[in-house]
Amino acid sequence: MNINDPNRTIVHMDLDSFFVSVECRDNEELKGKPIIIGGASDRGVVASCSYEARKFGVHSAMSSKMARRLCPQAIWIRGDMEKYSKCSNEITEIIAESAPVFEKSSIDEFYLDVSGMDRFFGCYKWTKELKQRIMNQSGLPISFGLSVNKTISKIATGEGKPNGAKEVPSGTEKGFIAPMPVSKIPMVGEKTTQYLNSLGIVDVKTLSNMPVEVMQSLLGKNGILLWQRANAIDHTPVEPYSERKSVSTETTFEADTIDVKMIRSVILKMVEELCFSLRKEGWLTGCITLKLRYSNFDTCTKQKSIPYTASDEVLMQHIKELFDSLYNRRMLIRLVGVRLSHLVHGNYQISLFEDSAKKINLYQAMDKIRYKFGEDKVGRAV
Repeated sequence: MNINDPNRTIVHMDLDSFFVSVECRDNEELKGKPIIIGGASDRGVVASCSYEARKFGVHSAMSSKMARRLCPQAIWIRGDMEKYSKCSNEITEIIAESAPVFEKSSIDEFYLDVSGMDRFFGCYKWTKELKQRIMNQSGLPISFGLSVNKTISKIATGEGKPNGAKEVPSGTEKGFIAPMPVSKIPMVGEKTTQYLNSLGIVDVKTLSNMPVEVMQSLLGKNGILLWQRANAIDHTPVEPYSERKSVSTETTFEADTIDVKMIRSVILKMVEELCFSLRKEGWLTGCITLKLRYSNFDTCTKQKSIPYTASDEVLMQHIKELFDSLYNRRMLIRLVGVRLSHLVHGNYQISLFEDSAKKINLYQAMDKIRYKFGEDKVGRAV
């Protein structure tokens, strides 16, 4: 029995090796070669790599030192997040012009709810035409999967890559994923895969046949969610994309002040707190805004579009630049505010092109402390 809504049609679209594809589009001599995007020093990490490099065992988030050992002939490119963000926004506009409802789930992934369109066009045919339109206008390859829910459509996209398409008809979802390794389920990472394999749970079918109570005892709430995904159950809606989504915070000083050093410190602390909120929820920001309110209640704001990020360090630099350009009246300040907007989901938490593996580990360790003991238990010295 199909417990998903058989009338629901969800499309998942994913740009193939997005960063690499952009570089190959801009330099045709790179096509067909092992390409690695990221910090080339031994302390750096891999942000993305071509399919040719993956054949040697290279993958994203791997240390650059290990990647160089596995694929010494690889061509290294530092990466340009500003260029990638611009390409992502251009593709978003193409999808927005056509899709009735869509969600931008990351810089290179989209979910579309095209339920009911079969009555007029045919969902698969319509999506294939959209895929071709994106490729023609952007010059970038994109794959898609089509099914009754997000989980299955995302898995289908992976099976259709590179530059392909895969439809999973309603009612065939469980059979489609049953023989796959548990690592194919989107929410299952390397550690969870190892843990499940140690229990003898290697494929999705075995996982789906486990009592849900057992999965809950093993992994808590995530165990229930994992069991549902293994049984092809996913009622998660497509969240309509909106550039208006934002997180913000404001501080009103006890006394109006002209202490620039103190004001800077407060603003940087606000950015640090907002960045942690982004990473906790899996968001990236593409725009930062600073607000200043003077003692006479005049209020001025200034914003800046930026490459998608959730890095304290990157956003602190931007907010300092905004403050220097905005605060030019030398009047007493009553209130300061910071807003991060143009949010999309993603796990690009810090600059993989600029930061070392050591710095990435430091950020992750700080976030773990905040998760466990509270957001105010650790912070940077401003």
